[in-house]
Amino acid sequence: MSNPNVVFLCGKLLPPSETFIKAQGEGLQQFTPYYVGSRFVKGLPLPSERTLTVNRGGVVGNLEEVVFKVSGFAPKLYQQVQQLQPALIHAHFGVCGALALPLMRSLKLPMIVTFYGLDATMKDDYARKESITTRVYLRRREALKREANLFIGVSEFIKEKLIEQGFPADKVIAHYYGVDTEKFTPDPSIPRERVVLFVGRLAEKKGCEYLIQAMAQVQEQMNDVELVIIGDGPLRESLEALAAKSLRRYKFLGLQPSDVVKSWMNRSLLLAVPSVTASTGDSEGLPTVVVEAQSMGLPVVGSIHAGIPQAVAHGETGFLAPERDWKTLAEYILLFLSDHTLWQSCSVNGQQRVRDHFNLSKQTRILEDIYRSVL
Repeated sequence: MSNPNVVFLCGKLLPPSETFIKAQGEGLQQFTPYYVGSRFVKGLPLPSERTLTVNRGGVVGNLEEVVFKVSGFAPKLYQQVQQLQPALIHAHFGVCGALALPLMRSLKLPMIVTFYGLDATMKDDYARKESITTRVYLRRREALKREANLFIGVSEFIKEKLIEQGFPADKVIAHYYGVDTEKFTPDPSIPRERVVLFVGRLAEKKGCEYLIQAMAQVQEQMNDVELVIIGDGPLRESLEALAAKSLRRYKFLGLQPSDVVKSWMNRSLLLAVPSVTASTGDSEGLPTVVVEAQSMGLPVVGSIHAGIPQAVAHGETGFLAPERDWKTLAEYILLFLSDHTLWQSCSVNGQQRVRDHFNLSKQTRILEDIYRSVL
């Protein structure tokens, strides 16, 4: 007997930063995922035989996408999805849960919606201005609360944010998706370099400016330590200007494939995650890079923000400072750089913490249990 099909509904299929969605889907053992979205984007490869989109390109495709988002009308897509006889819809991001409501109603399917960060924390004023999708989300949010079967927050922080917004407490759970601990394992033959690593989008909520300020203080005492920044985004130009003015040793590497990121995790001494709550309300859920880094034996210095304290045990796998407190961030970085015994202890503890709480295989089995409980 074949596995039941599950629709993984996303807006775009599939940006390079959304490896966690593909990992969840391809990690399923007892369900078969079909990726359904409004359009393709250049990013992660998906199995073509299990991928469906509203917008197949051109002016007509763009128009069909807008009509789907605003009204839910997409007869060809509905017919394709119906032929799959799916057991349920799993919408990834709250805004995509809102887009999926008409499909859910038409096919009379149960639906689970996972919230990851901004979708649970953005202010309504921001949502009204941001995009068609966020405006549709505001319009359908109350219906989504009533009609979806279950809401997953990727951290306790996101779960609490949803309950604060009136999502029914008995329909909201916290569940983290996990990382592949067999893939993210350090190679002890590669020597660690005196590098502090940052991986993330160069946007306000990532707090990279505070890391640069902290590193300026670190380099005053240890001028051989280098800051390596992987990622791109709207603040890159201003951050590069700040680094040029205040740092001795630094690199901006831009977007890099996952194997390059993993290689830097193996070479570096620390991962820095100085995230902050943005002016739009944008917050982290639980950044995947934090869990991947600890799985690679990399201690974390970051901020007390959103789901980060759920992944980083303060004093055991890393250290966490208040948001925007670059001076304390610098103190923690210096502490790790000057105390190898502490570094070694946090490195070992971090790997164990990920194996215990964030193992992809274990978390995917729990997700399948969640599916069965809804069905």
